Amino acid sequence: MAYLLQQLLTAAAARHPDRPAVAASGCQLSYSELDRRSNQVARVLVGLGVRPADRVALLAPKSAASVAGIYGVLKAGACYVPLDPGAPAARLRYLLRDSGATALLADEPRMALAAALTDGLPGLPVTGLAGRGVTAGPAGPLPGERAIETDLAYILYTSGSTGVPKGVMISHRNSLTFVEWAAAAAGLQERDRVCSPAPLHFDLSVFDVFATCRAAGCLAVLPEGAATFPVRIAEWLAAERISVWYSVPSVLRLLANYGALAGRDLSGLRAVIFAGEVFPAKALARLMGELPHPRYLNWYGPTETNVCTAYEVPAAGAGAGQLPIGKACANTEVFAVSSDGGLVRRAGEEGELHVRGPSLMRGYWGQPAKTGEALIPSPLPAHGGELVYRTGDLVTVDGAGNYLYLGRLDSMVKIRGYRVELGEVEAALYRHPAIGEAAVLAVPDEVLGGRLRAVICPADAADLTREDVLDHCRQWLPGYMIPDLIEFREALPRTSTGKVDRTGLAQQGPEAVPGTGTGARAPGARHPAPAL
Repeated sequence: MAYLLQQLLTAAAARHPDRPAVAASGCQLSYSELDRRSNQVARVLVGLGVRPADRVALLAPKSAASVAGIYGVLKAGACYVPLDPGAPAARLRYLLRDSGATALLADEPRMALAAALTDGLPGLPVTGLAGRGVTAGPAGPLPGERAIETDLAYILYTSGSTGVPKGVMISHRNSLTFVEWAAAAAGLQERDRVCSPAPLHFDLSVFDVFATCRAAGCLAVLPEGAATFPVRIAEWLAAERISVWYSVPSVLRLLANYGALAGRDLSGLRAVIFAGEVFPAKALARLMGELPHPRYLNWYGPTETNVCTAYEVPAAGAGAGQLPIGKACANTEVFAVSSDGGLVRRAGEEGELHVRGPSLMRGYWGQPAKTGEALIPSPLPAHGGELVYRTGDLVTVDGAGNYLYLGRLDSMVKIRGYRVELGEVEAALYRHPAIGEAAVLAVPDEVLGGRLRAVICPADAADLTREDVLDHCRQWLPGYMIPDLIEFREALPRTSTGKVDRTGLAQQGPEAVPGTGTGARAPGARHPAPAL
C-alpha cells in the first residue's frame, strides 16, 4: 500500500512498465516513461533548490507533461499548487505570492506568461515542463523519499467569502484516503481508459491523475476546448474507447442534449461519475435513456473533505424525486446537526452536514482563523473533541438513510461545477471606481446548472456599460466567475435591518423592476466612466 502519492506511480511502473499511463493529443507515455520523466522534473527542482515542504506552482493544462510535472514535484518532496492558466494575471500573481511558491513549472505555450508573472518576484525560478531543462536535465539517482504521509501534497485554491481565495491544504494521507476508496468504488482496472475533463486546479482532477495510476489504467486527456462542444466530446469518447468518465453534471447535460449520442458506439463506457453540483433527476433520466448501460455514480464532497458520500443510481433510473448524495464513503463518517444541536436521524429533519475522517484537509493555507471556523471539535461527545469539518451544506435523510442535499447555509454556490463565493465576485466588482454598490446572485440554469447575476448601482450616476463591467471582471476573475447577467439600478433594496434584500432581488428578477434590466447602459447615467 502506498503512503505517498508518488509511490502509486513507482509501483505501477514496476508492475506494468509498458502499459499506457497518459494519452493526450497524440502523445502517449507508458508508465516507465512517465516515471522517468517525473524523475527528471524532480532532479531539476532539487537542483533549483526546492526543499521538502516547499510549494511549487504549476501553470499548464492537463497533459502528459503536466502529469509528469505533478509527480516530479511530489518526488522532490514538495507540494504542487496548480494554477488556472486562464485566470487573470492579477489573480495568478496573488496566488504565487500567497502560496510562497519557490519555483514555477510551465508548459511551453505559457513560458512567456510565467516570466511576466514572476517579474518582480525575485528568487522564483521558472522552468519548462518539457524540452531543455527537464527531458535533458541532470542524470543520477533521485534523493530518498523527502516527505511523510502527513506532509502537504497539494494546495487547491477555492473562492473565498471575503474576496480573497482560500488555499485548501491536502496531505498525502488525506488524498490517498480518497484515492484508495475511489479506485475501488469505480472498480478501476488496468484496461480502463479514464477521463475527467476537470482542469488540474479543480479537485475532480485528483481522481484521474491518481486513482487511475493506482489501478495502472490509462489517463486519457480530453483535447483542450472540446468540453464546450458536446458533439466533439461524444466523438472523442467513442474514438478513444473511454470506459470511465468523471465530470460535473453540466457537462453531462450538454452531452445528453446536444451530443447526438444516438448511433454512436459508446459501449466501452462502463461508469459515469458526476460530482460538484446538483444533477436534476429529469436531466439525469434523459442521459440514462440515451446511455443505459453504464453505472451512474453520484459523488459528493467539498474540496476540504475530498469525496465523503456516494450514491449509485439504480439501473431503473433516477426517478422523479430528488437524487440523493448517498451515504458515507469507507473510512469516513458523516452526520448532520440540527439548529438545536441534535442529530438528524429521520426523514424531514434538517441539519448541517459534518464530516469526520482521515480525508479532511489540514486547513487553509495562511488563514488560521478560517481554518478554526471550518475545522471544529466534534459536537458529539463520543468523538472526544476530534476535529470535524463543517460543510455549510443543509441536508436531510430519506427512508433508506441516504442524505439529500437541500442547499447552502452561506453564500457559496456552484457554477459549472466550480465553487464560487458570491462575496468574492462582489469584491472584484467593487474594485471598479464607477461601481457604488453591487450584489451578486445565482440564477438556476437548466443547461449550465447556474449563472451569475450582478445587480449594480453606478457611483454618482456614472456612465457605465455592460462591456465596461465585463472588461473589468476579466482583469480580476476567472471565466466561470464572471456574471452572465448584468443589471443596473439606482439603488438596492434593503431589509428592515439595513442589509441588502437578496431574497427580494432573487424573487423580483431583472424584468420585474420598471426601468431596469440587462440593458447595455446604466439608467440615468450622466458622466463618462473613469479610466481603468
